[in-house]
Amino acid sequence: MSDAARTTIDQAEVDRFTAMAAEWWNPAGKFKPLHKFNPVRIRYIRDKAAAHFGREANSHKPLEGLRVLDIGCGGGLLSEPMARMGATVIGADASERNIGIASTHAAQTGVTVDYRAVTAEQLAAEGEMFDIILNMEVVEHVSDVDFFITTCASMVKPGGMMFVATINRTMKAMALAIIGAEHVLRWLPKGTHQYEKLVRPEELEKPLTASGMQIDERTGVFFNPLMNQWNLSRDMDVNYMMLATRPAV
Repeated sequence: MSDAARTTIDQAEVDRFTAMAAEWWNPAGKFKPLHKFNPVRIRYIRDKAAAHFGREANSHKPLEGLRVLDIGCGGGLLSEPMARMGATVIGADASERNIGIASTHAAQTGVTVDYRAVTAEQLAAEGEMFDIILNMEVVEHVSDVDFFITTCASMVKPGGMMFVATINRTMKAMALAIIGAEHVLRWLPKGTHQYEKLVRPEELEKPLTASGMQIDERTGVFFNPLMNQWNLSRDMDVNYMMLATRPAV
């Protein structure tokens, strides 16, 4: 199949998240786990991006002047914080309803984000390029992981970076992220994740390195129930994040 005919969209996944779109900004709703996860991933992105681009992480706008793509942005839970840190942000999602919710919320909060109901392949075909691509909790919902990662990597500028966050395909992840989170604790609606669509780190590394990216860091992320918060960890068996960069020319 030619790249022109390929798609990263899994329509069933788009429909699933479209049906929950009104819940995006409710911290006690169906996206409650993402709201809890947001602080640790925002800090990680900010600190790594600031170090990479020679910025002060604790400054008022550490991402000022940088162009950021939040692919699979949902309701904008990451797009808005990135914009507040000074970045020029494009939030892209295949769901028109998600983009509508995100745009409305940004207008209400006075944050400028360029939200677009488009796919990664559409953006790449338009020649879009970015300093930072946020690929967070998306790869386990696409139809073709290799093509999606390759397409996203093609939009990373020389000297730019991509963050990927997802869930490992392990029995531990099955027990905690699916059975535990969806069926026992009911943190997420049943069916949010399917075991066969979870992605192992090496399955991300292969298309990233084939696209000329280098893997700079891998880190696990775990939920501490005693502290009621997410923290970075050496354990990548369940949730993990990966940082890849494109060497400067």
